[in-house]
Amino acid sequence: MARFELSGKVALVTGGARGIGFATAQALLARGASVAIVDLDQAACDAAAEQLHDSRAIGIAANVTDRGAMQRAVARTVEHFGSVDVVLANAGIAPRLATFRAMAPESFERVLEVNLWGVCRTVEAALPEIVRRKGHVVVTSSIYAFVNGVAATPYAMSKAAVEQFGRALRVELVQHGASASVAYFGFIETEMVHRAIDGDPVATEMFGVLPAPLRKRVGADKAAAAIVRGIERRAPRIFEPRRWAFMSVVRGIVNPLGDARMEREERTQALARLADDRAGEDQPTTA
Repeated sequence: MARFELSGKVALVTGGARGIGFATAQALLARGASVAIVDLDQAACDAAAEQLHDSRAIGIAANVTDRGAMQRAVARTVEHFGSVDVVLANAGIAPRLATFRAMAPESFERVLEVNLWGVCRTVEAALPEIVRRKGHVVVTSSIYAFVNGVAATPYAMSKAAVEQFGRALRVELVQHGASASVAYFGFIETEMVHRAIDGDPVATEMFGVLPAPLRKRVGADKAAAAIVRGIERRAPRIFEPRRWAFMSVVRGIVNPLGDARMEREERTQALARLADDRAGEDQPTTA
């Protein structure tokens, strides 16, 4: 497909009031696009939009799990700017680490509701405009689409499902002249990562099991730059840090070996026992 020029286009970004969403909105504006910031809190949306631009950014409060709310968010964006050419389904949450046995069902289901169904409902609401405008969709997956999700089962499940959604969507949109990307992020310096990993001693220990090169974190601006490049190229896959692209390619070989090692390795099993002891504890999700 030809390069997708962002100047004069309109993007709708969920989870846009901070983190990767906000940084991506900044990068889109720098390319000449207008942006609708969608997040849960109207005051936060308004503050983000005001910080971004006085005329080419608006804030819209909506819950991505609410189909009607997302339809209204798209309608308001079209009313204000005239179209939606790009949608970034980025809103997501993470659970406090616990085994499936120990995790509260409410937390488990909440992660799937936001990270999977929230992405689907965002895309569903925007898709008529994307098709009409021959636009582009970005769905935010994760390296957890292909690495073992021990003690973070619903998060890994949701990201693997989003990967499959984005891959299928890309093929389905060809007939309409539109396109889609799957974004795979490693560990990005965001509030969600700080709270989910740095604020949890078990998560910090789990993080330490990874090889040092794969633990490296990058700023949200790096993730945003990767998204914008991916949109402009209509790329099927977006990786940040880029080293994870190789891990995705070799997953069929590495995953069985890694899983077998985790079954045998005492450090990993000790951490699994700690995660298994969390039944009955407070288990907030982290946005």
